[in-house]
Order: sequence, then structure tokens, then C-alpha cells
Amino acid sequence: MRISRWVVGVAIVVASVGLTGCAQDNSPAIAPVTKDVGDLQGATVDLVVGQSLDINTGDLAVDSYSGKVDDTGVAAFSKGRKDGGTTYNPGVKGLSAGSTKVVLSNSNGGIQDVTFTVDVAKN
Repeated sequence: MRISRWVVGVAIVVASVGLTGCAQDNSPAIAPVTKDVGDLQGATVDLVVGQSLDINTGDLAVDSYSGKVDDTGVAAFSKGRKDGGTTYNPGVKGLSAGSTKVVLSNSNGGIQDVTFTVDVAKN
């Protein structure tokens, strides 16, 4: 009888420790801001820390754009790519509060650079 109580007690402890790992992060998900690349020239895009700008490249290949962020402490550029059957647009993610200029260049000749500002606020 004493051993079975001990086994039950251990089972309860193991189960509660295991469920602790199932706790979810209660912070709300931050939806990305989606903009067409043609709408970004001279624009200011407002993001909060952790939020991303998803750049729709239209008819141009998602991996044809490269980006330069002036202040990489404020925001980071991510190159577009295709991975299997999934397409990922290029984007910019807000890292910390501040403002920075972003320049998108396209590897296809004759396409003008796209310059815009990203303002990132604390969430």
C-alpha cells in the first residue's frame, strides 16, 4: 500500500513537471505589415519591436531583391526565397525602437532602388 502511494505521488509530480513545459507564451502575436514594393518609395513604415514588414514583389522574383539597412540595431533585412513549394517574400523586421533608412536594390538591371524609412516603436 505504501509503495503504491509513493508511485502515485511520483506520477503526479512527473505529470505536473511535464505540463509545465506546455505552458504557452501569452504575449499576443504581432501581425506583419504587408506593402507592395512599388508603394514603398519615399514612404515611412511604422513597426513595433518584433513586427515584420512583408514586401510583395509583384511579378519580380522574391529573391531578386537585396536590402541595406542603415541602422542594423533598429531593423534587419531578410532576403526573399523559395523553399520547396513555399515562397517567402523579402522583409524587414523591427529589432529595437528607433528609425532607419532602408534601400532595396534589384538584381535585374534597370530597376530603380527603392528607399524608405522604417520607424520602430516599443510594443
